[in-house]
Amino acid sequence: MSSVKSASSFRLERQSLDLTFRRATLTARTWETSTYVRVRLEGDDLRGFTSLGSDDHMRLFFPGEDTDDLDVIRRSPSREYTPLAWDAEAGWLKVEFAVHGDAGIAAPWAATAPLGSVIGVGGPRGSMVIAGRPDSWFLAGDETAVPAIRRFTALMDQQATGRILIEVTDAAHELTIAAPAAVAVAFVHRGDAFPGTALAAALDILSAGDRPAGDVFGFVAAEQGIVKAGRRLLLDRWGAASDQVVVKGYWKSGEAEYHAPH
Repeated sequence: MSSVKSASSFRLERQSLDLTFRRATLTARTWETSTYVRVRLEGDDLRGFTSLGSDDHMRLFFPGEDTDDLDVIRRSPSREYTPLAWDAEAGWLKVEFAVHGDAGIAAPWAATAPLGSVIGVGGPRGSMVIAGRPDSWFLAGDETAVPAIRRFTALMDQQATGRILIEVTDAAHELTIAAPAAVAVAFVHRGDAFPGTALAAALDILSAGDRPAGDVFGFVAAEQGIVKAGRRLLLDRWGAASDQVVVKGYWKSGEAEYHAPH
């Protein structure tokens, strides 16, 4: 019997990008739910913007004043977000924000900043891209992971199979996820529970028999506490290859400056 392992259907590759800092302005906002908003940024500096990986992180800078001085913008408070969509020729970029209360810097800006407000965009500095075609997909996260999940689903062909699991507050806060027919999309409601605990419980319920077939790409991202449950499922129970999964905390309760590992 041959001991040679058959080639995997896909691999994850790291690609570097030129780190560029850009000035843009807020031109539109659209509320998908009462706590989830999409904003459109525009500006000549956004021409040439690119993001190769669905899980990319860029840094947004919030100066709180109208300025053309990139140094002033660069010194402003900043947070990391995933680019959702963009047009490198027309010079626009769309970003989504989960808005819970008025704490922090980024979410209140996304929710209330006047149109025309200035923002800085730094990066992305690098990307993780999927080379090849996963046999199946497993994507799980909270609202902060939805932009990445939406970008992953855009990579799927119509024959794709798998499962998507998203934690939100309740049914009124469920978000639209466009996925192929054979990719099941389900929501976990946390209610008043600590963020990520409902999703972790849902992951812990899944058994080895729930594993999607073949070489599965696994992506789990939410509050930092989700990491242990994500690794238990993907690596321990499902035996997925460690270099074919991404498990990370996108944010950490009580740490405004926390940023996800790249």
